[in-house]
Amino acid sequence: MSTPTTTFSLEGRGLKLDTEDDARSHTQGLSSTKTYTHISLSGNTLGAPACTYLAPLLSAQTSLTSINLADIFTSRLLSEIPPALTSLLTSLLPLQNLTTIDLSDNAFGLKTQAPLVDFLRQHVPLQHLILNNNGLGPEAGTHIATALFTLADRKAEARIHAANNATKGTHIPPLETLICGRNRLETGSMAAWAQAFQKHPHLKTVKMVQNGIRQPGIRTLLLDGLNYCRELEVLDLQDNTFTHVGAEALSSSLPLWPHLRELGVGDSLLGRKGGMGMLCAALSQGRNKELRVLRLQYNEIDSRGVARLLRVVEEKEGESKLPCLRRVELNGNKFAEEDEGVARLRRVLEGRRGDDDGEGDGEEFGLDQFSDLEEDSDVEDEEEEEEADDIDSGAEENEKKEDEKEKAKKAEAIVRDAEEEEGRNVSQKQDAEVDVLAEKMGRTEMI
Repeated sequence: MSTPTTTFSLEGRGLKLDTEDDARSHTQGLSSTKTYTHISLSGNTLGAPACTYLAPLLSAQTSLTSINLADIFTSRLLSEIPPALTSLLTSLLPLQNLTTIDLSDNAFGLKTQAPLVDFLRQHVPLQHLILNNNGLGPEAGTHIATALFTLADRKAEARIHAANNATKGTHIPPLETLICGRNRLETGSMAAWAQAFQKHPHLKTVKMVQNGIRQPGIRTLLLDGLNYCRELEVLDLQDNTFTHVGAEALSSSLPLWPHLRELGVGDSLLGRKGGMGMLCAALSQGRNKELRVLRLQYNEIDSRGVARLLRVVEEKEGESKLPCLRRVELNGNKFAEEDEGVARLRRVLEGRRGDDDGEGDGEEFGLDQFSDLEEDSDVEDEEEEEEADDIDSGAEENEKKEDEKEKAKKAEAIVRDAEEEEGRNVSQKQDAEVDVLAEKMGRTEMI
């Protein structure tokens, strides 16, 4: 007996479905079968009339658990997208088994995000949301985050309702996956995202790569948001800006994620101003024993940074702080490929193949390929350190000068007050006050 078809797919066919007739000619399967668990319309371009036709066909798929609507508006005018998107997403709201939706590679900027925001506020079964390369920007990104904040409240209300009514078979899943990369979210939207993450503490996968998030935004995202997600397994924040500020925030957050398996912080200037040292110090606490993959490419990490990581990974007295770590990606940093610390780190990781639990294959162990290393220059490092010392010394000198200026201002004020007192007809009973003032002036001159 053949296995029933559970997937309907037009993926990657490059169809241009403008009208209802266009849609009808390619979707007969949706009309004849209502038991699909997965539908993919990705890689085609859909007009508003075609989406209007598709809407009732989609809403009839009561077994649907996932849908791929990535890249479905190529060549469409911005004015076409909202009505088309409204038809599609509104049809999905009644589907209580639909937990996964991929809307990547569609233009959801400020002018087109409203239907998506409305859907996210309401779709209580949502468990996995994928929004890559949607051109959101910080303002539309804030609207998306706020919608997810509201969704958390809706989920809580639905759970209470189900419990009070003893509804059999009703399960309201938590939001577990949030992928929102290449969307120019920037620092301006991070407060809203942090609040959204607070409301979804069961998140397991968060990927927000290449969003132009700078140091203050990274700090807000981590300390005010992801710190509350204690079940986190995968975190990817590559190609944003950490430096010292972000590294410090990450270091305080890492011990809170005991189930973390993958950490991606490549291309984030993590190696500057002691960032690598803070990261390794956090990992050395031994609270991330499930960590398997660490992505650190293009971070200006030098041989000393590699040595610090090696000390965390290597066994001491028969125990490693990172016993499950199998792969570290370090390409694009500032050390020589033949560096002894690099070689030792590779040997340790590759030697763990025998401890594999069956997940993955041998290619996941060891280091990545080094195709773009920079020279590790001690001279440059010394110059940077001297420059930092000069800056610190200059800051101290400026502080001293400011203190001297402040004292001089106080002295001038006291003298001015004294002169004003002398110019008045001062009674004898005020002589004691004048004496005190004169005493103050004397002490001021001695400073």
